Amino acid sequence: MSGEAEPLLRTEESGQRNYAHDDSEFAPSQQRSHALRIRSVVWAVLGVVFVIGVVFALVDPGHLRDYGWSGKLPRDPVLAADRLLDSAPVIDGHIDLPEVARLGFRNNVSGIPLDGKMPMHVDIPRLREGKVGGFFWSVYVSCADSSAEGKDFLNATWRVRDTLEQIDVAKGLIEKYPDTFSYALSSEDITQSISQHKIASLLGVEGAHQLGNSISVLRQYYTLGVRYVTLTHMCHNAFADSAGFLTQIAPLHYGLSPIGFKLIEEMNRIGMLVDLSHTSDMTATQALLHSKAPVIWSHSSARAVHNVARNVPDEVLSLIGTGEGQKDGVVMVNFAPYFVAPNGEANVKTVADHVEHIAKISGKKHVGIGSDYDGIGETPEGLEDVSKYPALIAEMYRRGWDKYELAGLTGGNLLRVFAGAERVARELQAAGTPAVYDIYDKREDLPIRREL
Repeated sequence: MSGEAEPLLRTEESGQRNYAHDDSEFAPSQQRSHALRIRSVVWAVLGVVFVIGVVFALVDPGHLRDYGWSGKLPRDPVLAADRLLDSAPVIDGHIDLPEVARLGFRNNVSGIPLDGKMPMHVDIPRLREGKVGGFFWSVYVSCADSSAEGKDFLNATWRVRDTLEQIDVAKGLIEKYPDTFSYALSSEDITQSISQHKIASLLGVEGAHQLGNSISVLRQYYTLGVRYVTLTHMCHNAFADSAGFLTQIAPLHYGLSPIGFKLIEEMNRIGMLVDLSHTSDMTATQALLHSKAPVIWSHSSARAVHNVARNVPDEVLSLIGTGEGQKDGVVMVNFAPYFVAPNGEANVKTVADHVEHIAKISGKKHVGIGSDYDGIGETPEGLEDVSKYPALIAEMYRRGWDKYELAGLTGGNLLRVFAGAERVARELQAAGTPAVYDIYDKREDLPIRREL
């Protein structure tokens, strides 16, 4: 063996380090060098990105919007709608999916394939495509035959039984798909469901003819999870007058009946939203003036744009707001072609015309979306089913609506009104407001009070 040691095997005594046996000083140095190289690469990449951003900003500032770097929506309306709905999904005020379950599947929840292709406008794949964050499941049953129920609405017609079945089928479908739907009872539940990327599911009763002339039934519906009651459908009832359908029908009560005023008081007390879709102009006006809580139109459009009885006239729209003599509320635009435009002319633009008009009269904070999907036989061109909501948002963006106004339209305005009704209920209950036990004065099944 040579007397000269190999360089990597020399000891400290030889005056040189033995890296094969002692790398305690070399390793930290190597790590520092590696970290510096990584840091240099990172800063270089960031520098390139910054330069590219500056170039884009100088050449076309809109690129920053298109790539989401400016906090503004993209210039392209389709991209803008898509991005807006990611953070402010649609909360639809009225979808008739339970009616499809009843008429198409005899309410057999086990046989309803919501995760596949459903026969009309609503199923889970299309709800996801349309970026829906929540909707009211309408637990609607039709008005009774007038000759069967009698002129004073006293004959039994199974409306309450059928409503309970619709509540049951809606709940059953919500429970069947727990990864998609989240049962919601409050405005806070809606926001929580959306934060969990689920579709908030609420219940609405579409007509006080479903109450069996009883305020007690109202309270029980609330206990079962119903959060709005429409005062009428296309028929008068013991509580209020209807607008009819395309043409107005002769009044019965000239607005609210005496027990109709009491109904609204109890709805306010328990936190049930007062829904004025389908009501006559006199009913709507009186309800607006009498209610202590904000109100909704779950699925109504503007009569000034298309003159049919079911739409809301300007004189009623002018009562909505937060000013003197006004009531906070939200009118959620209906997509039914016969409420939107003359025959064959309904499309995205004509629906947008209704949104614009309501916003012009009542304000942009008082308009929302209440499609009536699954409850209408036809749909506007471009709004064929629940997957098409982005088309309406894109159209409103083209018309100059900003992201805050659009977020109000898609659901923020409804959430504000819902929270307002909840606040009024808490205040009334805290003040000790008694429950309403008034009885419909034409009932004959209860004895007249006698002194015992």
